[in-house]
Amino acid sequence: MNIIQTVINQGLAQAQGGAPGAGEQSPWPTLIMMGLMMAGMYFLLIAPQRKRQKELEKLQTELAVGDKVLAAGGIYGRVVSIKDDRITLELDSGRLVVHKSAIMGKDVDAVVQA
Repeated sequence: MNIIQTVINQGLAQAQGGAPGAGEQSPWPTLIMMGLMMAGMYFLLIAPQRKRQKELEKLQTELAVGDKVLAAGGIYGRVVSIKDDRITLELDSGRLVVHKSAIMGKDVDAVVQA
């Protein structure tokens, strides 16, 4: 326990400039490290999410009557009509009207068969 307290006290003394030979440190290494961390966060988190969002928007705008799609909640259906932002899907048990943003993708089985 004394060793930990000694190390902490020495670190605090150096940070306050109380240790002999301790001068002011340049802020550049810290700023560069923060910049690298921000760039890493962008390329690991933000850029892939933006790419997925653009692909989804492209899919939703290019929908056509007859496409087999997957809607939110795992609902598979075939597009029967498109009016503004509403899409009518034909299901095995009837029809369902959903908002265009509810379409999450095209039916994988339909793409393989085509």
